[in-house]
Amino acid sequence: MTIHVHEGDLPAEALAGATAVAVDSETMGLRLGRDPLCVVQLSAGDGDAHVVRLDRATYDAPNLKRLLTDPAVTKIFHFGRFDIAMFRLHLGVVTAPVYCTKIASKLARTYTDRHGLKDVTRELIGVDISKAQQSSDWGAPKLSDDQVAYAASDVLHLHALRDRLDAMLAREGRDHLARACFEFLPHRALLDVAGWEDADVFAHT
Repeated sequence: MTIHVHEGDLPAEALAGATAVAVDSETMGLRLGRDPLCVVQLSAGDGDAHVVRLDRATYDAPNLKRLLTDPAVTKIFHFGRFDIAMFRLHLGVVTAPVYCTKIASKLARTYTDRHGLKDVTRELIGVDISKAQQSSDWGAPKLSDDQVAYAASDVLHLHALRDRLDAMLAREGRDHLARACFEFLPHRALLDVAGWEDADVFAHT
């Protein structure tokens, strides 16, 4: 495993040829419009990870933006709704097409209410990931080795999770529902950005 750390943007040649890329982000908090986007981490599922520390003064990351909007590359997230909204707010792009392992877990693993990345990863692929750095200072001028390792761990296993969850979704006859949810997910994120993050627009009341 190799972790590549980049300042400002993803190198143009990084992840070239990948048809599916795992993506996650780190922010200064979980509130849209208040908390800045600091780091984006990515993996092609080959055991390597790319950790990009963004320039928060400009968010000028053309290679990253190009990848996030490439229609030939599926972006795999865990709870992509938040990341996609952050990318729209700070990078100015709508990320698509996407796959969300949290949505897939909720549709496939109806025998549990534990759909966090740590729980799903431990059960489905037998990997115990650490969440110790989740609430650390991602806006620091230099990332610590522990932060870099944590960021990488959040994307290194998403391809394997997708494969396991796809098999479960097909077994339960819910793969078509999952695909429809993934297609709608960028629009759900845009609703969040527009101010409907706490509202179910499909509800009767």
